[in-house]
Formats: sequence, C-alpha cells, structure tokens
Amino acid sequence: FRTYKTVYKGSGDPNDPKNYTRVLTTNAGTLRRDEWKQLDAAIMLISEQRLGGVADLRARNLVYNLGNGMGTTVLEWHDQSDALEADLTMDGITRAEGDRPVFQTNYLPLPIIHADYEINARVLAASRSLGNPLDTVMAERAMRKVHEKLEKMLFTNITYSWGTKDDRGRNTIYSYINFPDRSTVTLSDYGNWDSSATSARLILNSVLAMKQTSINNFHYGPWMLYIPTAYETVLDEDYEDTGTTATGKTIRERIKAISGILDIKVVDMLPANNVLLVQMTSDVVRLVTGMPVQNVQWKVEGEMLTKFKVMTIQVPQIRSDQNNKTGIVHMS
Repeated sequence: FRTYKTVYKGSGDPNDPKNYTRVLTTNAGTLRRDEWKQLDAAIMLISEQRLGGVADLRARNLVYNLGNGMGTTVLEWHDQSDALEADLTMDGITRAEGDRPVFQTNYLPLPIIHADYEINARVLAASRSLGNPLDTVMAERAMRKVHEKLEKMLFTNITYSWGTKDDRGRNTIYSYINFPDRSTVTLSDYGNWDSSATSARLILNSVLAMKQTSINNFHYGPWMLYIPTAYETVLDEDYEDTGTTATGKTIRERIKAISGILDIKVVDMLPANNVLLVQMTSDVVRLVTGMPVQNVQWKVEGEMLTKFKVMTIQVPQIRSDQNNKTGIVHMS
C-alpha cells in the first residue's frame, strides 16, 4: 500500500480540510493516520505553578487604575495621622484641645514588567506553512512569564526601589513576606503544619493567633489565608479537636469556619513553612494598574527579524498607616 501525508497549503482556515493537500511519502513506514495523530498530540505544555494572588485582588476590586501609566514613573500617595480628642464638660463652653491631622507624602515606583522574544522571518514563514502558530505560542509564553513575575512580587522576597529610600523604606515595592510593617507570628511556637508532631488543634491555634495579631493592629478582616504547596494536603486531613475525637470536618473546613476568613488559597510560589493572613481591603493592599498586558512588535534587519515585547505596568502596593499598622500577618 501507499502512504500519504496531508500538508497545509499555507492559506485559509487551518481547520478546514479543503486547505490541505495529500503528498505521497516513500519513507513513512507503516504508521496509520490515527497513530500519526497520537504523535502530534504528544506535544503539550509543561506543568506550571498556579497563580491566584493577583487574581484575588482583582476579584475583590482592590485595584487602583492610573490615567496615564506610561507617563507616570511614581505614584504619590499620602497617609494621615490620628487627630483630635473629645472632652467631657458640663457646660460645653470650655474649648477642647485643638489639633489637626498630619499628612505624609509617600511614593511608589511604577516599573514596566516585560518579557521579550524574537522570531526570524524564515522560521515564522516555515511555521505558518505547516499550520503551527509559532508567534502565538511565543506570545502566550511571554504573557505567562509576565504574570508569574507579578505573582512573585506578591509572595517572594523580590523588592524594587527607585530613587532614595527614607527610614521606612518608602519608594520601594515590597511583597507580603518582606514588607517592613507586617506583623509576625513564630511558626515554631506551634510547629510546621506538615510535621507529624503538629496536631490539628495546634494548626487551628496558629491561625487564631494570626487573627488576634491582626485585630491587635486594629484590622478586623475579612482575611485571605495563603499557605505553601506542602500544606495543601495537610488541610484535607480529619480535624480532631482533642487528638482523638473526630469532628466530621477536615482541618480546612474547621479553619474556614473561623469568622472573617474568606478562603484558604495555596500559593506555589510562597516559600516553604510560610503562612500569610491578609486583610483584603484597599488600605492594606491594592493592585496599581497603569497599563494592561499588551504585545508590541517591530521589524529589524530589513524585516528579516521581528521583535516582540509583552509588557504591562502593574504593581502590588502593600500599605500601612502612620503608626506602622497593617493587616498583614506573616507566620514563619
């Protein structure tokens, strides 16, 4: 028998069979059509980390949009001190002590997050003739890397400074785990959650301690609890209140029953043995957006090379008041 392969003609809808032609092959072996299809299907995306922290900010509408992000290198914002005090008098005529709030100016740098790639004109032409959208694949990969960088700016030790920092480290982009004003709880007081020596009750107590710390800082929720990957399956274990008495709930369900806890999210980028409790309000965190993700391109080398840049201006802004109080509790 003779074997053939179908080849895309180079124009028209790649999903339309009329835009393909049959070509006789002399060294195709004895693979059947479905076997060739199986080989094609072996091409798949690599497994990657989950992204969710930035999406949580958008879902809670914790976004501040700039009018001209490309023309703005820093965001100027202000915090305010406490002011005034009420007096008790019988006649109401005695003047209370006069006071006024103190406003402090702060700056947040607004860098461009971008991923660059290029495609040779001949490689691109060959790719398109075979019906493989190489340019689309590269754009998708670059966009993924941009989103990953933004997620790392929330959950890893990445910082970015522009200009001169003052004594409180302003003019710097911080993450949840390195923000100077965050509150801390010592994990070793309760035990690593994935340790066999740590009971379900100790895990619950550690979350309650984080909640109380936030309340002590006058931040009363609602909160999102972020945990590292290794703690995910731990929370699916049965919750036993005394170590022997089953309650019919998982540890996850018991924690989510705590008043004010919105949800528990697994963050693959969060370093091991780090847990975060974040109050999801704009005075604690927001996503400053100056330009959505976009893909730009230009030609060089006599149009033989096409360069691309996927870029965005989006910056997480972690915030605290003039008393250095914030709704972020970091347990490690």
